Amino acid sequence: MKHFYVILTFLILLGSCTSPSNNIQVSIAPSLSEELSDGRLLLIFSKDESTEPRFGVSDNVSTAQVFGMDFENYTPGEKLSFEPKSFGYPIESLDSLPDGDYSVQAYIIKYETFNRSDGHTVKLAMDQGEGRQWARTPGNIYSTPIKINLEKGGKIELLIDQIIPPIEEKADTKYIKHIKIKSELLSKFWGRDMYIGAHVLLPEGFEENKNHFYPLMVFHGHFPNDFGGFRTIPPDPELGEDDYSARFGIYGYAKMEQQEAYDFYQKWVSPDFKRFIAIEIQHANPFYDDSYAVNSENIGPYGDAITYELIPHIEKEFRGIGEGWARFLYGGSTGGWEALAVQVKYPDDYNGCFAACPDPIDFRAFTSVDIYNDENAYYNEGDFRKTLRPGHRNYLGHIDAMLKDMNHRELAIGGTKTRSGEQFDIWQAVYSPVGDDGYPKPIWDKYSGKIDPEVAAYWKENYDLRYIMERDWATLGPKLEGKVNIYCGDMDNYYLNNAVYLTEEFLEQTQNPYYNGEVAYGDRAEHCWNGDPTLPNYITRLRYNTMYLDKIEDRLKETAPNNFNQQNWTLTKN
Repeated sequence: MKHFYVILTFLILLGSCTSPSNNIQVSIAPSLSEELSDGRLLLIFSKDESTEPRFGVSDNVSTAQVFGMDFENYTPGEKLSFEPKSFGYPIESLDSLPDGDYSVQAYIIKYETFNRSDGHTVKLAMDQGEGRQWARTPGNIYSTPIKINLEKGGKIELLIDQIIPPIEEKADTKYIKHIKIKSELLSKFWGRDMYIGAHVLLPEGFEENKNHFYPLMVFHGHFPNDFGGFRTIPPDPELGEDDYSARFGIYGYAKMEQQEAYDFYQKWVSPDFKRFIAIEIQHANPFYDDSYAVNSENIGPYGDAITYELIPHIEKEFRGIGEGWARFLYGGSTGGWEALAVQVKYPDDYNGCFAACPDPIDFRAFTSVDIYNDENAYYNEGDFRKTLRPGHRNYLGHIDAMLKDMNHRELAIGGTKTRSGEQFDIWQAVYSPVGDDGYPKPIWDKYSGKIDPEVAAYWKENYDLRYIMERDWATLGPKLEGKVNIYCGDMDNYYLNNAVYLTEEFLEQTQNPYYNGEVAYGDRAEHCWNGDPTLPNYITRLRYNTMYLDKIEDRLKETAPNNFNQQNWTLTKN
């Protein structure tokens, strides 16, 4: 009998006149159903046999097909009947799915209940150490993909019998340490224990020089499973030149990555290299793989938790200098926005930011939408026709995804309550006020794209970084002078350069004081160009921890106290 629980069964019965959307039922093996209560059931169809359907849902034209429905108060042993009207992407209705051969998979995203301190009770998917990646979250359950022939009038029965195993924690090494602390601020907000952490890269000589204290470099970005780009051994000799990177269109990229990581290690331990602490923060949450490092009505006080709880803890544990003049911020994309946002929100606590290809920093160019003046995010509308707004392009300007498509993918995965764990939903979770139901108030209708001007006004006052700097420059400007540096490719795939242009216009007009930073663009450079015009993205993206050091050195010469050792970047305390 025990083998029953690990065998997926399905049955296709023909002869009925009803559509397949009325005839899909999902059973859950008893061993996996005992702790299940609330969640979202996904039904995924694919024709790509090289990967599981759950890994094939994307913004690309080659995406798998996904339908999603919420369920609550599941009773162990009951079957889940897939709702006929469940929304799908890219095909919206099960009734419209063409007959044919498919690989099909059922997948459940588990929700947990949070009783927040703001009085709202919400049901969300909790990060389980993987970085809030719905298709890889430990504890989520799914069926083994099975080939079927779908015909109108057919019946499909699927058994979910697989569970994603826990993540193993990374072990400390001589140079890399792993920190995880309970945040009192976040625990109070969420009504349960909440943790944040970081991967910490220690300087050469850390153990030998007990009286040396170091500056802190904060590398912001998406959820890191370990400190990236640092390797103490040469590249794997088994790696050849035949592996292909579709993202960059080159061969042998895995070996390049290992070589860059090893080269960084060699610099790190060399006698003339600057000594500092570098960290990558782990702050995944129920909405995304990171918090955007600011305080938010929906996500909680992550900005304060990072700046006032986590970073002081790290500096105390690993002899950081612990003062604002000795902390710097950098990162790309999400990390680029975070670097600038944290510098703007906490101007006295950091001494400079290097924001590469940042997420929209001026919401008049929220990718390809002006949320203040456009009525619809998905269409540019005229009297007699409307045109879809682009979402993703290549360096030639060729468009391969529209904003409507990208948002409808999230709608199918997460539904209407901002629960997909994807890009537009996290922007909404961070920037929006809390709605009456306790979930983020939508900036626009997820299906139609109609923009809510009241929510847009809230976004403007609280998270439009260009607007905030301009609004508050009289008091904020003196604290930001010399600290703001922004880099972006002029053919950024997500149109992020447009917000940088608007922000640069403001910065160049600043007076009393002049901002005295840098804004630069990469010619025909895609996402994520970070400031070096001489090298391609696929190399410079691996050099964040070294590429801004000359500019940081200049800043330290201007602002560090006299007892700071400018040669090796240490402050000696007896």
